[in-house]
Amino acid sequence: MKIMAVCGHGLGSSFMMEMNIKKALKTLGKEAEVSHQDLASVTANEADLFVMGADIANSSGLPADKVVVVKNIVSVKEFEEKLAEYFNQ
Repeated sequence: MKIMAVCGHGLGSSFMMEMNIKKALKTLGKEAEVSHQDLASVTANEADLFVMGADIANSSGLPADKVVVVKNIVSVKEFEEKLAEYFNQ
């Protein structure tokens, strides 16, 4: 599985989300390839799952079933909760 963290510019915010996704996956006992990219460059076939902030989710153009939206990009707990929800569906 490939997970991509997405932010507006593909720099600081998405890198922070990438690190938090990796921490959450470790806690959940899941393995995935995790990377980050900017919203303007991302395409739907680049990953199985895209994680992004609520501020850009509506403008992503990505399939809703492949998007996990977080409100607090620094909360590892929220990443754990949202990813657990995704894996349990």
